[in-house]
Parts: sequence; structure tokens; C-alpha cells
Amino acid sequence: MDSLQSLPPLSTLSTSVTSALNHKLGTNEDLTQAPRIAAEFLTQCDDLERNLVHLSSTLESSLASYASFSNLIGGLFTHVNSKLTDLGSSVCSRSSVSAGEGLGEELPSLAKEVARVEAVRAYAEVASKLDNLIGDIEDAVSSTMNKNLRKGSSARNPEETRLVAIETLKQTEDLLTSVTKTRPQWVRLVSAVDHRVDRALAILRPQAIADHRALLTSFGWPPSLSNLTSSSMDTRKSSEVPNPLFTMHGDLKHRYCENFLALCRLQELQRQRKSRQLEGHNREVALHQPLWAIEELVNPVSVACQRHFSKWIDKPEFIFALVYKITRDYVDSMDELLQPLVDEAMLSGYSCREEWISSMVTSLSTYLAKEIFPIYIGQLEEESGTGIRSQARTSWLLLIDLMVSFDKRIKSLVEQSGILLSLLEDGTSRKISSLSVFCDRPDWLDIWAEMELDDAMEKLKPEMDDERNWTKKVQGADLSNSDDYKSPTVSSITFKCLSSLIDRCRSLPTVSLRSRFLRLTGIPVIKLFLDCLLLRCQEAEGLTALTDDDALIKVSNSVNAAHCSESILKEWCEDVFFLEMGLDRGEHLGESVVEYGGSEVPIEEYGNGIFHKEIVSIEDFRKQWVEKITVVILRGFESLCRDYIKNKRQWQQTSEEGVTVSKTLVGALDYLQAKMSVIEENLNRLDFAGIWRSLAAGVDQLIFNGILISNVKFHDDGVVRFGYDIEVLFGVFRAWCLRPEGFFPKVSEGLKLLKMEKKQLQDGLKVGQKWMKENGIRHLSAAEVEKIVKNRVHTK
Repeated sequence: MDSLQSLPPLSTLSTSVTSALNHKLGTNEDLTQAPRIAAEFLTQCDDLERNLVHLSSTLESSLASYASFSNLIGGLFTHVNSKLTDLGSSVCSRSSVSAGEGLGEELPSLAKEVARVEAVRAYAEVASKLDNLIGDIEDAVSSTMNKNLRKGSSARNPEETRLVAIETLKQTEDLLTSVTKTRPQWVRLVSAVDHRVDRALAILRPQAIADHRALLTSFGWPPSLSNLTSSSMDTRKSSEVPNPLFTMHGDLKHRYCENFLALCRLQELQRQRKSRQLEGHNREVALHQPLWAIEELVNPVSVACQRHFSKWIDKPEFIFALVYKITRDYVDSMDELLQPLVDEAMLSGYSCREEWISSMVTSLSTYLAKEIFPIYIGQLEEESGTGIRSQARTSWLLLIDLMVSFDKRIKSLVEQSGILLSLLEDGTSRKISSLSVFCDRPDWLDIWAEMELDDAMEKLKPEMDDERNWTKKVQGADLSNSDDYKSPTVSSITFKCLSSLIDRCRSLPTVSLRSRFLRLTGIPVIKLFLDCLLLRCQEAEGLTALTDDDALIKVSNSVNAAHCSESILKEWCEDVFFLEMGLDRGEHLGESVVEYGGSEVPIEEYGNGIFHKEIVSIEDFRKQWVEKITVVILRGFESLCRDYIKNKRQWQQTSEEGVTVSKTLVGALDYLQAKMSVIEENLNRLDFAGIWRSLAAGVDQLIFNGILISNVKFHDDGVVRFGYDIEVLFGVFRAWCLRPEGFFPKVSEGLKLLKMEKKQLQDGLKVGQKWMKENGIRHLSAAEVEKIVKNRVHTK
């Protein structure tokens, strides 16, 4: 009872103490717990005492710092005041001087002094404001640390304090950005503030991440993967494993959202600081980093997955299936729950859906690069020593197929957000592709390309050796405009193989990788095809010098294949996909780059597409052999009409009645018509048009030089005979054009001169060029006209 009487009166106790005692000692039984309750109160009192001591020491140091800073500011203002006083005295002492004398000399120095004083005042204000902000930040960070250490503090306080610290950091950063733009000379001030902010962030971010991880663990993240089987991986949703992001609720959900929001705001603040610090440099490299909060979701999932991956080294399809299932099953929660928080934090340029997908793919790519590919490389090296590479090669190509298929499915998830993959940059495409492992290891890409090329060559060579593929024509549905080119089947086979390689190339995430792959696989296929075309043409030329029809048909088929190939490659190279790869070799127009062969090629040529050099080679091949066909036929025609050309007396003889064409010309025209029929039937219409036009020009030159200007005297009957011959010649070419005389300009105009009256020709010689133009003589020179006119003998 004595102890009870020593208690203070109830009226002297505070309301909070009375309420606590009423709560703790409500019944008589509670009196037995009095010692324990007293011990709790004593413990709390000790905590409060320590906290009070800490706050007192903090306040004391802050007051000392403020006093020091105030003394500094006071000294600055005292100095400014003395300067202003001196300035006033100086102005007053000179007031007795005559008006205007010396004032002009003092004004510039006065203006400079005023500007300097204003700069000192502005510097002092900014420095004071920054010091206060930094002090608030450091206090908030220190408070956050202490509250995390104390067990009995409220769970909300650290989050609220952290948000206050982040807000103060943002104000500081805004002020620093303004100072950087308006006062770039205050570099030391900005650097000193940045140093103190960096120290605060070095504490704040790890704290936020540690709290975030603790919250993830508290609501059961990552979800269990132990019940996943190969069959359940194919289902759309896993009903046995609910999504913890959707199942959390109440205070736990609120705390998680607050922490997620704090991390996002902290990251946005970091982006702003980097943007300011990297002004004038390539900022995009450093600014866009993975979303920190999403990384914290992915990392534990990745660790859990790798426990399963280690069991599936020989069955990589399970690895891809598991990663895809997890990525797909939780992607909706990124859109519905987390994206609004990112938007609220004003973290621009981030999509939670894309960040979740890219982080999952990146974790998979990292595992493939560290664990899977090295094993496959070792297997390839072992089998290369034995000369048997089938098993390791098959495993490698199967892995690539799985990666390509996985990337297609992942891209479909990204496109569900409404963003077309064609609009994404290389950096974004790289993050959502498992094939990005080749970005850091181009030597692995070379190994893959070599395998694909070997497979393509193994398929193509037997097809190219099969003569039936060179005689059978491509059907219209196999290749575009194939009817125009009369291309052999081997062209379709080759370009289907090339298209397959291009499709493989399309799955690579960057232009440089696609370009490298296609140069290692597609271009060798084109060169193999061109070499085969050249070899067949050379064989035909070597056997008969292209004099028989079979050789002409063989060369025609090769020319058709070349023209069709050229057309397809040109059509492809109009696509942006191929243009980008063509430009990948150079960065500046006007420079030149060194090709694989060592020759320098202007950068502009790469603007025509990656296959530009091969297109030029095919075009040169086609033109060369079209010209050879033309030359062979022209030589045959020339040899058969040699007697016709050499017989100069026939133009002076009287024509036999009923004879309309020279007998010596008939054989040459039959030969010409027969050869052209073979060429027309087997050669594509575009190159055939080139051949008959070239032949017409050659025959025109042959007859003009051999007859019209070779000092042959033309009598009246000879002109008639020559006109009949030329009309028959025109008749041969009339099958391919309406006005063949237009393709024999010299012969036509020469015959026109021969048919003119004597007086008309004599007048023409006197007038010259004007007369030639008036009479439609445009392709002959004055000397040629004069020569023809002098050889005309009018007998009537």
C-alpha cells in the first residue's frame, strides 16, 4: 500500500499517460502484469532519451553549420556594404569637379562594380538556398536510416520521409539545372552540391531497393515454379499459381505501391541529373536504363528459373517454354497495376510491359551466353577434331530455331501494346530478342552463318547439276514476271534458298548483325549461282563457238536466269530492309570503304542496297553474253553475204525481169531469220529486243560501209535492185517492229539519196547542210552524202 500511496495524483497525469494506463490495467488480473508493463515503459523511455540526445546533437551541429554559414554571408554583406560606402564617398568627392569631367571615365568601372556586387548577392542567395535544401536532404536520409533501425517506429514513416527526401532532391536538381543554364561559370558550386547529392543518393537508393525486396518477399514474390511441368507450360494461365501482384491487398498493397512509386521517382531524378551532367555528349547511351522496380521483380524470378534451367541443358525447348510462360502470365499485371504508377511518377519513355518483357528476355540471353552456347561450342570443337560434326551441328541449329521461334512469340506480346516493331529502334529490338547474344559475340554469328551456308550449298549444288532444272521453265506463280524472263527452274530453286536465308536474317535484332549474316550467307549463294551461269556459257562457247542452236539455247537459258535474278535483286534492294544493310558499312557520304576483295567502293553505291555489287556483276555477265550472241550471228550473216557485198558490178547491170532480190543475199537472210527464230523462242523478250536492235545496227553499218560508200557505181536498175534487197531485209525485222527502216538509218537515207532525181542531187550538193535537213538526211555527214551522190549514175 505504501508503494501505491507514492504514486502521483491522477489529476497530475497527462491524458496520454492516463489512456495508456487504462488500456494496460483494465482489470484486476492486469495488475499481475504490472512489472512487465513498467519494464516496457522504462525501455520506451530509454529509447526516447537516446533519440532526444541524437536530435540534440544533430540540432547542435546544424546550428553550428548555420552559424558558420551565416558568418560567411554576414562577412560578404559587410564587404559589399564597405564597397558601396567607398563608392559613395568617391562619387561625392568628385562632385566639386566641373560638370562631366572624369565622370565618363568612372561610369564603366562603376557599372562593373555594381554587376560584381549583384553577382555576389545572387551567388549568396543561391548558395544559401542550395545549402538549406541539401541540409533537408541529409536530415531526411539520416532520419530514414534511424527509423529503419528502430523497431517500434511506424511502418509508414520511412516511406513518407523517403518521398519527402526525393521531392527535396527534385527541387535541388531543378535549381541546379537553372544555375547550369544561366550561370555556367558557377561550376565549383554545382560540383560541390552534386558531390553531396551523390552521397545522399548512395544511401537512399540502396535503402529503397532493400525495402522493395523485403516487400516482395512479404507478399510471396517470386511465385512458386515447382509445380510447372512441360504440359502446363503450354496452357494460357496457371490456375495453381495465382499472381501475387493481384492477390496482395490492404496496407501491404499500399506500402508496395508507395515504394514502387518512390523507386520510379528516384530513377526519374537520376535521369534528370545525368541529362544535365552529360549535356553536349551522347546522352541517349546513359539516359535510358532498365526500370529499377521491374528489374527487382525479374531478378528473383530469374534466379528461381535457373534452378530448372540447369536440369534442361539437353532440352533447351523447356527453357524457352518456361521463360515465355512466365513472361506471358504476368505481363497483364504490368499494364494494369504498375504502369499507372510509372505514369504518376512522370517517368517518360517507359512501358512496364516492354520493360518486363525485355528484362525477362535479357535474363534468358545472359543465361544462354554463359551456360548453353559455351557447351555447344565445346561440342563443335570436339567433333571438328574427329571430322564428324552432325550431332553438335544439329543441336546448334535446333537451338537457333528455338530462339527464332521464341523471339516471334515475344514480339507478338510486345505488339499487343499497340507498338509496331518496325517503329522500334535497334536498341529496343535488341532487348526483346534472345538472338542479341550475337551482339557481343560476332564470332558465334560467324559459326551460325557458316552452318547455314553449308546447308544451302549442299541443297543447291545437286539442283544446279541437274540438267532438267536448266531446261524446264519457271511457272508464273514461282517468281514475279517469270514469263517475261523465261527463266529456268534453277532460278526459282536458288532464290527460294536465298529467301530462306534472308528470313533467318530478319530475326536478328540489329542492322549490323543482319548485314554481317547476309554477307556471309546470301552473297556467297549469289556468287555460286553466277559462277555456275558463267561456267555453262563458257562450256557452250568452248565446244562450238556458239555456232549451233544447242549452244545458243544453253547460253540463252543462262542469260534468262541472270536477267530474272537481276530483276529480283533490284526489287529487293528497293526495300528499306536491304537499303539499311547496304548503308551499314559507312557513316559519311563521300567516303569510301574497303570491300572484302580489297578494292575501294564509294559509300554512295551502298545506298543501292546490300546486293549492289552482285547486281552489277550479274548485269555485266548478261550484257556480255547478249553481246556475244549478237556478234556470233552478225559474223555468220557477214560471212554468208560476203559475195553479195563484193559483187560491185551487179549495181551496174540491167535487172532481169521477175527477179526481185539478189540471190547471194537470200542465204544470208535465211540464216539471219533462222537464228533469230531460235533466239526469240528461248531468250527473254527484253534481251531479245536488245539483240535484234544491235543486229539491225550492225547490218546497217555493214551494208552502208560495204556497198553505199565503197565507190560502187549505182545505175538506175541497180538502185531498183538494191531497193528490193533492202525491202526484203526490212521484212525480216518487221516481225519485231512496225518501222524497221528507223533501225537502219544510214542504209535508209543512202537509198533515199539514190532514188532522188539528178537535178535534185546537184542542187543538194550546192546548198549543203540546209538541204540535207530539209530532205530528212540526219544520220549522214556531208562527206558521206557527197560520196553517195557522186557514185550515182543516171542512165535515163
